[in-house]
Amino acid sequence: MRNYAPEWAKAMTFEDFLAKSGTHFPLWEGLYKLARFPDWSQLVTGGRILNLLVIAEDWCGDASNTIPFLAHWTAVTPGVSLRVIRRDENLEIMDRYLTNGSRSIPIVIVLDENLAELGHWGPRPRELQQWVMDHRTTIPKAELYPQVRKWYARDKGETTLREVLQIALGESFVTPASHS
Repeated sequence: MRNYAPEWAKAMTFEDFLAKSGTHFPLWEGLYKLARFPDWSQLVTGGRILNLLVIAEDWCGDASNTIPFLAHWTAVTPGVSLRVIRRDENLEIMDRYLTNGSRSIPIVIVLDENLAELGHWGPRPRELQQWVMDHRTTIPKAELYPQVRKWYARDKGETTLREVLQIALGESFVTPASHS
Protein backbone atom coordinates (compact mmCIF):
# COMPACT_ATOMS: atom_id res chain seq x y z
CA MET A 1 0.00 0.00 0.00
CA ARG A 2 0.98 3.59 -0.57
CA ASN A 3 2.80 5.65 2.05
CA TYR A 4 1.34 9.11 2.66
CA ALA A 5 4.14 10.71 4.71
CA PRO A 6 4.67 13.66 2.28
CA GLU A 7 0.93 14.39 2.08
CA TRP A 8 0.54 14.06 5.86
CA ALA A 9 3.32 16.58 6.43
CA LYS A 10 1.54 19.15 4.24
CA ALA A 11 -1.99 18.44 5.47
CA MET A 12 -3.90 20.80 7.78
CA THR A 13 -4.95 20.02 11.28
CA PHE A 14 -8.71 20.05 11.73
CA GLU A 15 -8.39 23.35 13.59
CA ASP A 16 -6.54 24.92 10.63
CA PHE A 17 -9.15 23.55 8.23
CA LEU A 18 -11.91 25.07 10.39
CA ALA A 19 -10.14 28.41 10.57
CA LYS A 20 -10.04 28.53 6.75
CA SER A 21 -13.64 27.43 6.25
CA GLY A 22 -15.12 30.91 5.93
CA THR A 23 -18.91 31.06 5.81
CA HIS A 24 -19.20 27.36 6.67
CA PHE A 25 -17.29 27.72 9.95
CA PRO A 26 -20.37 27.91 12.24
CA LEU A 27 -21.82 24.66 10.88
CA TRP A 28 -18.55 22.72 11.19
CA GLU A 29 -17.75 24.14 14.62
CA GLY A 30 -21.28 23.49 15.86
CA LEU A 31 -21.21 19.85 14.78
CA TYR A 32 -17.74 19.42 16.30
CA LYS A 33 -19.01 20.75 19.64
CA LEU A 34 -22.08 18.47 19.53
CA ALA A 35 -20.05 15.34 18.81
CA ARG A 36 -20.45 12.54 21.30
CA PHE A 37 -19.35 8.94 20.91
CA PRO A 38 -20.16 5.64 22.51
CA ASP A 39 -18.00 4.66 25.48
CA TRP A 40 -16.50 1.75 23.55
CA SER A 41 -15.04 4.01 20.87
CA GLN A 42 -12.07 5.19 22.92
CA LEU A 43 -11.06 1.71 23.94
CA VAL A 44 -11.12 -0.21 20.67
CA THR A 45 -7.80 0.91 19.21
CA GLY A 46 -5.93 -1.18 21.76
CA GLY A 47 -3.04 1.26 21.80
CA ARG A 48 -2.50 1.17 18.03
CA ILE A 49 -1.38 4.38 16.36
CA LEU A 50 -3.84 5.42 13.66
CA ASN A 51 -3.84 8.41 11.34
CA LEU A 52 -6.80 9.61 9.31
CA LEU A 53 -6.02 11.69 6.22
CA VAL A 54 -9.26 13.31 5.09
CA ILE A 55 -10.00 14.67 1.63
CA ALA A 56 -12.74 17.28 1.98
CA GLU A 57 -14.05 20.73 1.16
CA ASP A 58 -15.91 22.90 3.65
CA TRP A 59 -18.97 23.30 1.38
CA CYS A 60 -19.69 19.56 1.29
CA GLY A 61 -22.73 18.49 3.30
CA ASP A 62 -21.54 14.90 3.67
CA ALA A 63 -18.16 16.11 4.93
CA SER A 64 -19.71 18.51 7.44
CA ASN A 65 -21.92 15.71 8.77
CA THR A 66 -19.12 13.18 9.27
CA ILE A 67 -15.69 14.75 9.64
CA PRO A 68 -16.40 16.89 12.76
CA PHE A 69 -17.38 13.68 14.58
CA LEU A 70 -14.19 11.90 13.50
CA ALA A 71 -12.12 14.98 14.36
CA HIS A 72 -13.59 15.22 17.84
CA TRP A 73 -13.12 11.48 18.37
CA THR A 74 -9.46 11.70 17.33
CA ALA A 75 -8.94 14.70 19.63
CA VAL A 76 -9.94 12.66 22.68
CA THR A 77 -8.60 9.24 21.70
CA PRO A 78 -4.91 8.63 22.48
CA GLY A 79 -2.78 7.53 19.53
CA VAL A 80 -5.23 8.67 16.84
CA SER A 81 -4.69 11.75 14.67
CA LEU A 82 -6.58 13.45 11.85
CA ARG A 83 -5.44 15.83 9.15
CA VAL A 84 -7.28 17.35 6.20
CA ILE A 85 -6.37 18.12 2.60
CA ARG A 86 -8.64 20.03 0.26
CA ARG A 87 -10.00 18.01 -2.63
CA ASP A 88 -9.70 20.75 -5.24
CA GLU A 89 -6.05 21.42 -4.36
CA ASN A 90 -5.13 17.72 -4.41
CA LEU A 91 -6.82 16.23 -7.46
CA GLU A 92 -3.98 13.74 -8.03
CA ILE A 93 -4.79 12.19 -4.65
CA MET A 94 -8.55 12.58 -5.02
CA ASP A 95 -8.51 10.80 -8.35
CA ARG A 96 -7.23 7.63 -6.63
CA TYR A 97 -10.53 7.42 -4.70
CA LEU A 98 -13.28 8.12 -7.21
CA THR A 99 -16.81 6.98 -6.41
CA ASN A 100 -18.60 5.75 -9.52
CA GLY A 101 -16.23 7.94 -11.53
CA SER A 102 -16.87 11.13 -9.54
CA ARG A 103 -14.80 13.11 -7.06
CA SER A 104 -17.22 12.53 -4.18
CA ILE A 105 -16.11 13.58 -0.73
CA PRO A 106 -15.28 13.13 2.03
CA ILE A 107 -12.73 10.38 1.69
CA VAL A 108 -10.92 9.18 4.81
CA ILE A 109 -7.63 7.45 4.06
CA VAL A 110 -6.81 5.26 7.05
CA LEU A 111 -3.07 5.14 7.77
CA ASP A 112 -0.97 3.14 10.20
CA GLU A 113 1.77 4.48 12.48
CA ASN A 114 4.18 4.67 9.51
CA LEU A 115 1.61 6.55 7.40
CA ALA A 116 1.08 3.55 5.13
CA GLU A 117 -2.44 3.13 3.82
CA LEU A 118 -4.62 0.49 5.44
CA GLY A 119 -7.68 1.34 3.34
CA HIS A 120 -10.14 4.15 2.79
CA TRP A 121 -13.70 5.14 3.61
CA GLY A 122 -16.22 7.42 1.94
CA PRO A 123 -18.00 9.36 0.78
CA ARG A 124 -20.91 8.24 2.99
CA PRO A 125 -21.72 5.42 5.38
CA ARG A 126 -22.56 2.31 3.31
CA GLU A 127 -26.21 2.15 4.32
CA LEU A 128 -26.81 5.82 3.49
CA GLN A 129 -24.85 5.62 0.25
CA GLN A 130 -26.94 2.67 -0.88
CA TRP A 131 -30.16 4.51 -0.01
CA VAL A 132 -29.02 7.61 -1.96
CA MET A 133 -28.03 5.51 -4.97
CA ASP A 134 -31.39 3.69 -4.88
CA HIS A 135 -33.42 6.92 -4.67
CA ARG A 136 -31.44 9.60 -6.51
CA THR A 137 -33.45 9.15 -9.71
CA THR A 138 -36.86 8.83 -8.02
CA ILE A 139 -36.71 11.54 -5.34
CA PRO A 140 -36.06 15.16 -6.39
CA LYS A 141 -32.75 16.56 -5.09
CA ALA A 142 -34.62 19.19 -3.05
CA GLU A 143 -36.33 16.36 -1.13
CA LEU A 144 -33.43 13.88 -1.11
CA TYR A 145 -30.88 15.96 0.78
CA PRO A 146 -33.15 16.91 3.71
CA GLN A 147 -33.68 13.16 4.23
CA VAL A 148 -29.90 12.60 4.08
CA ARG A 149 -29.41 15.31 6.74
CA LYS A 150 -32.04 13.65 8.96
CA TRP A 151 -30.20 10.33 8.64
CA TYR A 152 -26.96 11.99 9.72
CA ALA A 153 -28.70 13.74 12.65
CA ARG A 154 -30.11 10.43 13.92
CA ASP A 155 -26.81 8.59 13.43
CA LYS A 156 -24.61 11.21 15.14
CA GLY A 157 -21.45 10.00 13.38
CA GLU A 158 -21.54 6.51 14.90
CA THR A 159 -21.82 4.55 11.64
CA THR A 160 -18.95 6.50 10.11
CA LEU A 161 -16.82 5.79 13.17
CA ARG A 162 -17.66 2.07 13.06
CA GLU A 163 -16.85 1.79 9.36
CA VAL A 164 -13.55 3.67 9.69
CA LEU A 165 -12.57 1.48 12.65
CA GLN A 166 -13.41 -1.65 10.66
CA ILE A 167 -10.91 -0.50 8.04
CA ALA A 168 -8.30 0.49 10.63
CA LEU A 169 -8.49 -2.58 12.83
CA GLY A 170 -9.68 -5.22 10.38
CA GLU A 171 -10.71 -8.53 11.86
CA SER A 172 -9.58 -7.48 15.34
CA PHE A 173 -12.45 -4.95 15.45
CA VAL A 174 -15.60 -6.50 16.80
CA THR A 175 -18.52 -4.19 16.07
CA PRO A 176 -20.19 -3.28 19.37
CA ALA A 177 -23.98 -3.31 19.56
CA SER A 178 -25.62 -0.72 17.33
CA HIS A 179 -26.97 2.53 18.71
CA SER A 180 -30.38 1.89 17.17
